[in-house]
Amino acid sequence: MSTIGNRIFSEVRRPGRDLVEAFKGIPSSNINDEMNRLFCMHDFVRLVNPDHAVQLLGTAVTVKVPSGDNLFFHQALDMALPGDVIVVDGGHCNNRSLAGEIMLKFAQYKGLAGVVVDGCLRDLDALRGLSMPVYCAGITPQGPFKNGPGEINAPIACGGQVVFPGDILVGDMDGIVVIHKEDAPEMAAAAQKKKASEDKTFALMDGDWKAYAEKHAATTKKRMEGRTPEFLGSFADKYGL
Repeated sequence: MSTIGNRIFSEVRRPGRDLVEAFKGIPSSNINDEMNRLFCMHDFVRLVNPDHAVQLLGTAVTVKVPSGDNLFFHQALDMALPGDVIVVDGGHCNNRSLAGEIMLKFAQYKGLAGVVVDGCLRDLDALRGLSMPVYCAGITPQGPFKNGPGEINAPIACGGQVVFPGDILVGDMDGIVVIHKEDAPEMAAAAQKKKASEDKTFALMDGDWKAYAEKHAATTKKRMEGRTPEFLGSFADKYGL
């Protein structure tokens, strides 16, 4: 039988830590805007511990498992390094959890930057107290099989996005954006510029909201050019209601 679907790649080409840290504190929305709004995971992959979690920021260790099986997830947990994010393609299986309190506490103690699972987890009460960000697509108490096979550090699909080992993941309460490592230098500069621009907008709004209102109206007028809607009185008068 072929080894495809039953293989582990031990080496991950991670970007430098300085490049990863360039995304620290930048909202996922700012980054994704600069990526033409195409690289966010679907909204069903949600943060389960928003009250305690720090920003998700790290490099991907990817895992592909059969539905409801976590054997290779355990192996990836042993292989992952501090600052890594374990990203699991669980096939969006919603009837078995792939990990719970024991595995995820261990991940936090190892210094991992987060865990993202396109599938289910369990032990939600305990997970809510972790400071390491944990994302998943669902919760169920029913546990996993441990039979394999699987793949580690090969490209996967998670939340509707392709994730390569070594990609940078940034996440917050809005969701997760995936930055392919070869795009990261360009995106870091663009996202920092985007955030600086938004910070200036908030400063103007907080300092002189009327000046911001004038700026907003001028911008909207420009955006409306060429659309020429018909301006009318009330809807009730138009239709005799």
